[in-house]
Amino acid sequence: MPRPRSAMRQIREVLRLAQAKNLSPTEIAIAAHLPRTTVRNYLSRAAAAGLSWPLPDDLDDRGLEERLFGRPAPPPAILARPVPDWEVVHAELRRPGVTQALLWTEYRERHPDGFGYTWFTETYHAYTGKLDLVMRQDHHAGEKLFLDFAGHTVPIVDPETGEITRAQLFLAVLGASNYTYAEAVPSQELPHWCAANVRAFEFFGGVPAILVPDNLKSAVDRAHRYEPDLNRSYSDLAAHYGTAIIPARSRKPRDKAKVEVGVQVAERWILAALRNRTFFSIAEANSAIRERLEWLNNRPFRKLEGTRRSVFESIDRPALRSLPARPYEFATWKRARVSIDYHIEIERHYYSVPYALVGERADVRISAAAIEVFVRGRRVASHPRSAQVGRHSTIDAHMPASHRAHLAWSPGRLVAWGEQAGPSTGAFVAAILASRTHPAQGFRSCLGVLRLGDRYGQERLEAACARALAAGAIGYRSVDSILKSGLDRTPMPSAAPARSHLDHANVRGATYYR
Repeated sequence: MPRPRSAMRQIREVLRLAQAKNLSPTEIAIAAHLPRTTVRNYLSRAAAAGLSWPLPDDLDDRGLEERLFGRPAPPPAILARPVPDWEVVHAELRRPGVTQALLWTEYRERHPDGFGYTWFTETYHAYTGKLDLVMRQDHHAGEKLFLDFAGHTVPIVDPETGEITRAQLFLAVLGASNYTYAEAVPSQELPHWCAANVRAFEFFGGVPAILVPDNLKSAVDRAHRYEPDLNRSYSDLAAHYGTAIIPARSRKPRDKAKVEVGVQVAERWILAALRNRTFFSIAEANSAIRERLEWLNNRPFRKLEGTRRSVFESIDRPALRSLPARPYEFATWKRARVSIDYHIEIERHYYSVPYALVGERADVRISAAAIEVFVRGRRVASHPRSAQVGRHSTIDAHMPASHRAHLAWSPGRLVAWGEQAGPSTGAFVAAILASRTHPAQGFRSCLGVLRLGDRYGQERLEAACARALAAGAIGYRSVDSILKSGLDRTPMPSAAPARSHLDHANVRGATYYR
């Protein structure tokens, strides 16, 4: 069976980080949350397939999978000797009276062909020996940027009502130099988080190789020690700036020690220093924060030579990636199914996609200016964003040929076609359209009348329409009956026609469509 969409996104990310960012397999494994063996497998398959980054625009997920793996492999066979869940074993041994011998006995009762007692105890001890290992953190120039919000907030007073709201203090600290950026934002919500990241990059004048956020919801949808699910919009931001995201592990303060210290420093030298000032807007608060931030980054270290700024200028700044030509435009993502009318619904407006994709599930990127639709990793449609509720944005190329022909019809065009046979035919077509609640309901009848001219000739059609108008018989069947019976060739009756059922205030009248 085909690989899930998330797996194909991981493969694309591995190829991007390897070929566009020149990261090693170990660094890619950390950034993409994959085993190193898996990363090497993907890279070797890509090399064998002759794939390079960026991938071709027309290569969707299914095509990429076939290039890399060929036909899907059959599911792996079930292990004959299952391995115990060591995390469960470790937890069970904390309970009173539980021993390794008891747990091994229970394991063998469930799996009579399982591993022996010696293997069980030795493997468990190897597992526990790794629990307390702490990896030393070496911060290289331009490598990591640690991001978080401070625990304390900035009070903002409404000048009219006196109401106090609490702004959040965003912090970003570079690992090698401790160079710090801070700003007040309205909340920790995703749009403010992404915007603060963008302004931090602009403050540093470049982009680090790796972003290390805490597990807040704006960055991580679902926290996990090994495979956290990153927010899609935040992942887009990282891809736009050519950087990778490696969130700090939950309840692992050593993973984010830099920013934790940065929070303490900011609360002590920025927030505490401004405690007696009253701010009436976030802009006013940020003006004062920038002054204190300038002082903090130029303050000499106590135990080292120089300042945060001097170390930043000599170590971090030269190693940062260049900023892209344009800043990231915030966008959110939504899953949508292509409806039977080959449109998807976004905020009660309908956007077209190619009609062959009816029934497919699509990933929709929603920015302030545009709606982009992706199916199996390939962009299939793009529209300007519209605020018109209940309306449609339709591209002609997305429509079947029969629908495009129907779109070309209009009341005025149909009347003009009728007038090519004569004025009575044009008036009769206009009368049909006027007799319907909506003109489109009369399109088929009008086309039927016009096609009678191909069978009987334009001259006879004109005479038949004149007779039908005189009789007030507005409809395709009336003209068809007159032509079949030959009444169009007989003299017109001299009496004035009776009042038509069309003569009332709610009918537009034939002249409306001229």
